[in-house]
Amino acid sequence: MIELKTPDEIAKIRRTGKEVHRILHLCKEQAKAGTNLLELDELTKTEIARVGGISSYVDYAPQFAHGKPFGHYICTSVNDAVLHGMPFDYKLRKGDLVCLDLAFSIDGWVADSAISFVVDQPASGVNQKLLQATEQALYVGIDQAVAGNHVGDISAAIGRVAKKFHLPAPNITYGGHGVGRAMHEEPNIPNDGIQGTKEPLRAGMVVAIEPWFMATTSKLKTDPDGWTLRSLDGSPTAHFEHTIAITTDVAEVLTR
Repeated sequence: MIELKTPDEIAKIRRTGKEVHRILHLCKEQAKAGTNLLELDELTKTEIARVGGISSYVDYAPQFAHGKPFGHYICTSVNDAVLHGMPFDYKLRKGDLVCLDLAFSIDGWVADSAISFVVDQPASGVNQKLLQATEQALYVGIDQAVAGNHVGDISAAIGRVAKKFHLPAPNITYGGHGVGRAMHEEPNIPNDGIQGTKEPLRAGMVVAIEPWFMATTSKLKTDPDGWTLRSLDGSPTAHFEHTIAITTDVAEVLTR
């Protein structure tokens, strides 16, 4: 069931969203060559505690991970890893393409966001193309997130960006989702679809829109850790995400 949030509830998600944004960008600032992924995880743990938050990841044990809890505070996906990157003993290198994905709650209200960037140098070549395409897809999707449209309008808009940049068709195994009382709520929002289809969008819905693209494949493989998802052919990847509130006008980004 899709739950509509009240203005007061959206304000509480907005409060969490601001802290999610702040911590993500604090981690980005710290993500220099030589920084260990476990250091970013520890920094995230400290910052979540400092604002009275509760991690959405540490005890998260979904069916796809065979019930194994994630056990960390932030997803750190590097180069060909795109989703659910489990932090491990790895020191970042100049030129690594990094995605940081973060969700936690404050007073029971969750926000979820992700950013991608290149370590210690401007993006170029395929990395630049991926970052540009994926971030553009995020905001094109957000533009479609208004009352009166449908989930399929968001999905179709994201898919069109992938096609525009001559990228493979987006993998739709994982995508956007409702968020608020829990990290994953209805509806599911695939990163490709048909305009005018699926659930109607209504004012008061809060959703996370999260396009993720891979350079030369639509297929994934899973690391032995049971969590980290990588492009099947080892090509680079990118991922962006915002939590938004749907209104009768322009969607409000809550993870700014």
